[in-house]
Amino acid sequence: MIRRVLLGFMGLHILHHASKEPITGAFMMKELESHGYKVSPGTLYPLLQKMEKMRLLKSRWEVQNGKRVRLYEIPQEGLEVLEEGKKKVKELCREILGDEK
Repeated sequence: MIRRVLLGFMGLHILHHASKEPITGAFMMKELESHGYKVSPGTLYPLLQKMEKMRLLKSRWEVQNGKRVRLYEIPQEGLEVLEEGKKKVKELCREILGDEK
């Protein structure tokens, strides 16, 4: 069960960063690791593909520094899910943590 919860948090984290600018899988690997997630490419890339299939992300190929990279962006449907997710996380944190800062 904890794996599913963490995948949900990772999904929200991905949507958050994609809402700021296009992201790559490599960027998200480093970003998630900096927040303590132990994520392998075998976990992250299927998650990105699933999110794209669900229309929460869209991707395109681009050449950067002579290398082809896949950039992920957030469409309107992803933005709506992100906003709803943020509300749910805020509500959950308030309930679990109360007035703790």
